[in-house]
Amino acid sequence: MPTRRHVLAGLAATSLSPAFAQAPDWRQSVKEVRFGVSSAENEAGAIARTQPLVDYLSQRLGVPVRFFRVADYAGLVEAMRADQVDFARFGPAVYALGRRVLGDKLQPLLRDVDHHGQEGYYSVLLVRADSPYRELADLKGKTMAFADPNSTSGYAFPSYFLRKQGIDPKTHFGGTVFSGGHDNSVLALVRGQFDIVATYQVNAEHGVAQRLTQRGMIPPGATRVLWTSPLIPASPFSTRANLPQGLKDDFVAAMQAMKQNAPEAWKAFTDGHVSHYAAARHEDYLDVIAVTEELEAQRKARQG
Repeated sequence: MPTRRHVLAGLAATSLSPAFAQAPDWRQSVKEVRFGVSSAENEAGAIARTQPLVDYLSQRLGVPVRFFRVADYAGLVEAMRADQVDFARFGPAVYALGRRVLGDKLQPLLRDVDHHGQEGYYSVLLVRADSPYRELADLKGKTMAFADPNSTSGYAFPSYFLRKQGIDPKTHFGGTVFSGGHDNSVLALVRGQFDIVATYQVNAEHGVAQRLTQRGMIPPGATRVLWTSPLIPASPFSTRANLPQGLKDDFVAAMQAMKQNAPEAWKAFTDGHVSHYAAARHEDYLDVIAVTEELEAQRKARQG
C-alpha cells in the first residue's frame, strides 16, 4: 500500500512531466549555428585552427556549425548586430565596441585560463632581435605598425599606456599604420617593413611570434620584446542574448567538454596552451571599456 510520501512524489512527477515534455528543443527553431571568425588572422591559420572546433561543435550540438568570416574585428560586431553570427570570440576591445553598439544584446560566456591559472594576456611591442633598439626612445622617428583599430593588444592598450608614459605614438614614431592583423604585423616586422609592431603574448612560450615560429613562417628567435602592457583579461567567447537559452547552455557545455571529448580539436584551437575555460562576466571588462572610451574621446577631440 503506498504511503503518503509515495503518493505526493507520484503527483509531483505527474505534474512536472508535461512541463518537461512541452519544453521546446532549440533545434526546432535553429537549424544552423554560425561561429564568427575574423580574417584579421592569416586565413590558412584561421581555418587550420577553427575547422576542427566547428566539426566538433556540429557533432556535439546536433546541427551544422559553420564559419562566418568577416573582414575585420568590427565586422564581428556588425554581423552579431545583424543576427548573422551566433557565437564568436571577441577581443576585449571588440567586446567593448560590441557593448557600445549592442548593449545587453551581446553576452560574454567563457574565457581562457592557461596552465598557470592566468586569465589574460599582454600587449607587447616587438622589434627584430638583431635590431639596435633597446628602449622606446631609440625608436624616435621609426616606423610602427598596429594590428587593427579595434584590437586590444594590437592598438588600444599600447596606445593608451604609451601615452600614460609620455609617448604619443602619432608624434614619437615617424609613421604609424594598421597592418590588418597580428600575423601581418609580425611577418612584416621580420621582413624589415616596420621597425616595431604591437601584438599579443600570453607568456614567453605562447604568442603570435611563437605561433608563427612553430609554423615555420619566421625563423626562431627572430623577434624581441621591447615593451609589455598590464594584463588584459582573456578574450571572451560571446553570444547574442536573443538566442535560445538551451543553445547557449549547450554551447558552453560543449566548449568545456572539448578538452576531454575532442583532444585533437582542443589542441588545434588552443595551441595546447589553455588549461580550461572559465565563466566570463561583463564586469571583467570594465577597465578595457574605460580604456577604449578614453581613446575614443581623444580621437573625437583631435577631430573637433
